[in-house]
Amino acid sequence: MIQDKRDLYEGGIRVPMIVKWPARIKSASGTSHVSAFWDVLPTLADAAGVKAPENIDGISFLPVLTGRSFQQQHAALYWEFHELGGRQAVRKGDWKLIKYNVLVPGKTTTELYNLKTDAREQNNVANEHPDLVSELTVIMQQSRVPSEIFRFELKK
Repeated sequence: MIQDKRDLYEGGIRVPMIVKWPARIKSASGTSHVSAFWDVLPTLADAAGVKAPENIDGISFLPVLTGRSFQQQHAALYWEFHELGGRQAVRKGDWKLIKYNVLVPGKTTTELYNLKTDAREQNNVANEHPDLVSELTVIMQQSRVPSEIFRFELKK
């Protein structure tokens, strides 16, 4: 499976992050905390001791970087790209639902992966878990916000 950046497979959205902050972050430490780009602003604001803007989706991951015991988690993460027929993905825990050609009725594909057992997303298990596909589809629908800049008119 070809994976390019701005693709919804792990090769397109999963990115390692390296952080160095002597005396605050333990050298050679690591975490499997799942975050997204929109978490960077609240994290940097937290590190600077200033309040992050309100009404944003991001969560500071400074606690996990500095070894604190409590780290807030996202209930789910959502991505969408309006190009190439419209693409959407939602991740909840170890599960990721991906839909391609969302804006092309009759050509929409639905894929479900368990990232814990299939990190390379080689085994689409959508047909084996219809209830989970339905649950994640609802989260996907509830997560998206219409935008005048990025048109993404879903066909009903």
